[in-house]
Amino acid sequence: MGSSTRFDVIVIGSGPGGEGAAMGLTKAGLKVAIIEKENSVGGGCTHWGTIPSKALRHAVSRIIEFNSNPLFCKNNTSIHATFSDILGHAESVIDKQTRLRQGFYDRNFCTLIFGEASFVDTNTVSIAKADGTAELIHADRFVIATGSRPYRPEDVDFTHDRVYDSDSILSLKHDPRHIIIYGAGVIGCEYASIFRGLGVKTDLINTRDRLLSFLDNETSDALSYHFWNNGVVIRNDETHDSIEGTNDGVIVHLKSGKKMKADCLLYANGRTGNTDKLQLDNVGLTPDSRGQLKVNNQYQTEVDNIYAVGDVIGYPSLASAAYDQGRFVAQAIGHGKLDSHLTEDIPTGIYTIPEISSVGKTEQELTAAKVPYEVGRSSFKHLARAQIGGTDAGSLKLLFHRDTKEILGIHCFGERAAEIIHIGQAIMEQEAPANTIEYFVNTTFNYPTMAEAYRVAALNGLNRLF
Repeated sequence: MGSSTRFDVIVIGSGPGGEGAAMGLTKAGLKVAIIEKENSVGGGCTHWGTIPSKALRHAVSRIIEFNSNPLFCKNNTSIHATFSDILGHAESVIDKQTRLRQGFYDRNFCTLIFGEASFVDTNTVSIAKADGTAELIHADRFVIATGSRPYRPEDVDFTHDRVYDSDSILSLKHDPRHIIIYGAGVIGCEYASIFRGLGVKTDLINTRDRLLSFLDNETSDALSYHFWNNGVVIRNDETHDSIEGTNDGVIVHLKSGKKMKADCLLYANGRTGNTDKLQLDNVGLTPDSRGQLKVNNQYQTEVDNIYAVGDVIGYPSLASAAYDQGRFVAQAIGHGKLDSHLTEDIPTGIYTIPEISSVGKTEQELTAAKVPYEVGRSSFKHLARAQIGGTDAGSLKLLFHRDTKEILGIHCFGERAAEIIHIGQAIMEQEAPANTIEYFVNTTFNYPTMAEAYRVAALNGLNRLF
């Protein structure tokens, strides 16, 4: 590739957002290059975030399932595993995902360039290669899809070998008996489930007054109770004053005057957009304090020929949404306009043990808006399928309008919640009058299934009407 190489579009970053954009653009017949700073494709989602954490969670869930099933653990036989034991499962999934995604670029004739990109001007990037050389390439348009990384405050020493973030925890070399997780957002709660499931003493420091406060209160309370019941110690409304690394662990000094000691610390409080090495000042772009870029409804930055998608633009910061945003950018560039938009009700999938998933409004939001709603519930412990599988912790909750019976929100806590939610989402997204709770009463579900929870919850809700 010569120094005068020119493309129609250059995509920076090969995570879900970059992949969605690159695939859409090449299928539209444009000459596309994708630049990836790591030595394999997939981005943070595949290598450090979504994929490895969910693979670890799956392994832990299966261990818990085995150890709690009287069929398997007769005579006090049980499986014991450490965090390092189960990392191998995550690595095998990452390898499969990477090879699969590499194939997408090869089959679609998308030029893949490994190196670190930085802007020279609005039509040129310089690529720093691993061998120390640099190369200039040019394009009419650019898509920034560089993702995000864990936020690292300056007063925390991440060079200490017992202080981790959600990326470096995947290189954990020792097996802690006690871990402190600082930050009880989605990532902190997911790792609290993983470590506690492995029998590690787990302290969760929450800087807010309740866990995952964006969730429906009942769901948040259910997670808190489940953590408490499994021995996770939650400290709400706490912030660190200092974090002291010792020879054999860490001591967290809290502003409330408390001290906490453990073998190691996972700092999981916030993320930062990966924009600091792009030399954006050369094109007149200024990220905000979290490294994120502002875009319009076409995913266009303040510079007309530079677009951005995924974590680097902030909310909703989901792999699923990033891929869609990438596809939409391809439409905007290829057709000159957007044919689609992100769905208004994006489902949340939180891979704690048990899972949490929700879509639509919470009870608190509906009450504040004075919407006359009713609730239909189904407890998993009453479902034959959950009893068979021993996954009877959890429930499904449907919120619907008292008069029109339109579905307004769905909240699920329990095993397979992130799958179960999509059944209700599909009906909720229909045009009226097809989007009502009546659908679940008037259709026939396979029996026994977890999906049957919808029929049970719908009947329960309709019985409340008078």
